[in-house]
Amino acid sequence: MTDQRYQIVGIGNAIVDVLSHSDDHFLDMMGIEKGIMQLVERERAELLYAAMRERVEAPGGSVGNTVAGAAALGLSTAFIGRVRDDALGRSYAEGLGGSFPNPPVKGGELPTSRSMIFVTPDGERSMNTYLGISAELGPEDVSEEVTGAAEVLFLEGYLFDKDKGKEAFLKAARATKAGGGKAGIALSDPFCVNRHRVDFLRLIQSELDYVIGNRHEWCALYETEDLEAALEKARADCPLVVCTRSGEPVVILSGETRIEVPVHTVVPVDATGAGDQFAAGFLFGLATGRDLATAGRMGCVMAEEVIGHFGARPTSDVQALFRAEGLI
Repeated sequence: MTDQRYQIVGIGNAIVDVLSHSDDHFLDMMGIEKGIMQLVERERAELLYAAMRERVEAPGGSVGNTVAGAAALGLSTAFIGRVRDDALGRSYAEGLGGSFPNPPVKGGELPTSRSMIFVTPDGERSMNTYLGISAELGPEDVSEEVTGAAEVLFLEGYLFDKDKGKEAFLKAARATKAGGGKAGIALSDPFCVNRHRVDFLRLIQSELDYVIGNRHEWCALYETEDLEAALEKARADCPLVVCTRSGEPVVILSGETRIEVPVHTVVPVDATGAGDQFAAGFLFGLATGRDLATAGRMGCVMAEEVIGHFGARPTSDVQALFRAEGLI
């Protein structure tokens, strides 16, 4: 086992975000469904990429964004993901923030993954993701030396789409827990939850210490429109449950304790990364021993910061934002 300890280790899709401003007319013309993440094939990805104006490229992926946010807060971090040894893959590895222990794959079977994100004037983002090589992540990509040295492990639900992704998660979670750390997951997307409900529940009930999701994901997991009913079932299945509710207070459940964390209303410039940065702030609190209410507020501050500008990662001195609220 290495002497290196990581406060947060994430595992997820290593995706280059390609952002561009657009309007509803453009979305209609291109057949893009507004406000959701759609998976696209390689040919469609190349078409959309060519149609983008004034592209901004940045390392992304949901948990990759979370790990970068945690690194910006000063935590020791690592991100496990799969990129090809191509121009996008090398720029991803260099620009992530924190440690990227897996080298780009030489002669990889697929290109580095990318997500074309069209941001409309109301701040909504419409994501068109070509998964490429990142979705091929499997247990062979997971270093037990790295995951076993994690104080907090954070898994990305999107990787549940393939059996080898599930195997990778199981290997990582067990290594982290054997090393004395906590393992958890982001539910990621209600469509993802619907596809893999049984496997999600098995993992949550038997392997994980915490789960983060939004109201739609929790309702999808427990097949109900009643959020409170879903959260009561979640409380029975998992030691720590976190539910974000888009403008309403965040609900945190731990045993018999229920905490509601207020959010400040912010007019979004770009909603990309709000959930990812909430997780970064919340996990910062968890990794540094804060109480749950403080950790929840830290998550809200991070989410509020990121929706106030273009892009999925913090651009402000986020520690200064925490100090301004008396959180650190």
